[in-house]
Amino acid sequence: MTQTGEELAQKVEAFVRETIIPFESDPRIETHGHGPSEDLVAEMRALAREAGLMTPHILADGLHLSQVDTAKVLRASGLSPLGPVALNTMAPDEGNMFLLGKVASPDQKARFLAPLVSGEARSAFFMTEPAEDGGAGSDPTMMQTTCRLDGNHWVINGRKAFITGAQGAKVGIVMAKAEEGACMFLADLPDPAIRIERVLDTIDSSMPGGHAVVAIENLRVPADQMLGEAGEGFRYAQVRLSPARLSHCMRWHGSARRAHEIATRYACTRKAFGKLLVDHEGVGFMLAENEIDLRQSELMIDWCAGVLDTGAHGTTESSMTKVAVSEALMRIADRSVQVMGGSGVSGDTVVEQIFREVRAFRIYDGPTEVHKWSLAKKIKKQHVSRT
Repeated sequence: MTQTGEELAQKVEAFVRETIIPFESDPRIETHGHGPSEDLVAEMRALAREAGLMTPHILADGLHLSQVDTAKVLRASGLSPLGPVALNTMAPDEGNMFLLGKVASPDQKARFLAPLVSGEARSAFFMTEPAEDGGAGSDPTMMQTTCRLDGNHWVINGRKAFITGAQGAKVGIVMAKAEEGACMFLADLPDPAIRIERVLDTIDSSMPGGHAVVAIENLRVPADQMLGEAGEGFRYAQVRLSPARLSHCMRWHGSARRAHEIATRYACTRKAFGKLLVDHEGVGFMLAENEIDLRQSELMIDWCAGVLDTGAHGTTESSMTKVAVSEALMRIADRSVQVMGGSGVSGDTVVEQIFREVRAFRIYDGPTEVHKWSLAKKIKKQHVSRT
């Protein structure tokens, strides 16, 4: 880790603790998946801009921090569920910015990437499709959304589901299949051809716009708004995949650390049966296990970040890290609720929200079981090749 990354992370942590955490009780945060309102997002981002911390992982010259430095900064941003939103390090924007920085043309970067980096616009990644349609989920090859060339435009039709931030987004990255294979397109939002059927009620509540089911009906996209080349969509998705998985781990590590801090403070002040809760082995051991899981998760994140910094895709490493970290953070959040008893399941602290957010994380960017299945396939292949 560089000194620049360390100093930036310290500034981000101070900003989140002093400026953003007080917003956690703001009534403009909608529960059941709909997230903070647009005016609340704008207010928090104005404060981040004033502090010189908007999109801190992307430098003034457009270059990204190393993944190792990004890990430190994004962990600090995640100390509040609102931190990544305020600082513009939240999914899907963080992953979309990374993808556009790697694949988009100069004109596309000026038109679509610049407003994302500045925090003036939000984006949505349209890939997952409804299960009832037999569409793509963890298996992207099941994609049903189609695109066909019509003159100098591509025409896209299909339905998408669990599209984070679609409501209120200004930039869309739409995946569809053509004869050449999977394709990605950049779309200006809102567009009447992209209709939000409903915003789902979900257990998490930190992402602006929530998670939507969307119908795409004869969306016409100029040919120069195709991202890269026709048929290369799955390859471009791989560019985004590992860093996006890892950044989820980074952000929610910060949240789990915060839940542990609150539970520790509770255990060190609340008395029962003649002594502080922390002095009861059952409670003290849970806090000790939290510390172990936090440190192991941090090491896994930094290991995978180091692999990505070599230029490798890190597909295997990011799968391993996503499984290990998401499961460990779930244990931390669960123990924190348990230590706090009735207070842990109430909205009096952010612990119960963090529990909900981390539970959803175990699904996002591939559930644990899909990653284990993928890793098992690779283990089998390696074994067969050696025999």
